[in-house]
Amino acid sequence: MNLDHATLKERQRAEVHSHPEGIALRVHRALSWLNRAEQCEDLDGRFIFLWIAFNAAYAQELGDQQRANEHRTFSRFLKKLVDLDKDEVLYELLWREYSGSIRVLLDNKYVYQPFWDHHNGRNRDDQWQAKFNRARGRAQRALAQHDTRGLLAIVLNRMYTLRNQIIHGGATWNSSVNRDQLRDCAGFLGELVPYVILLKLDNPDTLWGSACYPVVDSQ
Repeated sequence: MNLDHATLKERQRAEVHSHPEGIALRVHRALSWLNRAEQCEDLDGRFIFLWIAFNAAYAQELGDQQRANEHRTFSRFLKKLVDLDKDEVLYELLWREYSGSIRVLLDNKYVYQPFWDHHNGRNRDDQWQAKFNRARGRAQRALAQHDTRGLLAIVLNRMYTLRNQIIHGGATWNSSVNRDQLRDCAGFLGELVPYVILLKLDNPDTLWGSACYPVVDSQ
């Protein structure tokens, strides 16, 4: 399936007037960032713009109590994607990439937050390596057990650590020390994000929650 900004945008334009306001805004924003990512010539920028596109599709207006349980909210979002994915495209993507980019990502301690917590002295627990190995085992079991949501959550959690490194100034632009993980993460997100947008277009009446920071009339 060839999914890119141009293909998805053409469909979105044809259907936008029949979409609820919240989903229309989400898809419009996500497509704008996907478009920018496709134009990007460097890995750092492409990864950042793809992450914003994913966030635009996912993020919703949260109250204080919901923010405290955002992990649970994100897990429900992933479950919704998997439930709507009747053709199991997400599982096929994970299966195809597991022997390559995903396995490399899961074997990379530099995108595993407990490693950094230990390295920076925030966690005196020296068992990060054992936890790291158990996490890889969980990912392997998730793949074997057809647990798409579980494996996707693990992969995106590693990507979130990379996202934090870049967004919070913990990495150098075009640095040679993180090219492998950036290449693999950008490649995976480049396939995941368009499909997430497609699932939203296919299911506009699903309860996705209110879009965060809605457009407000200035009058």
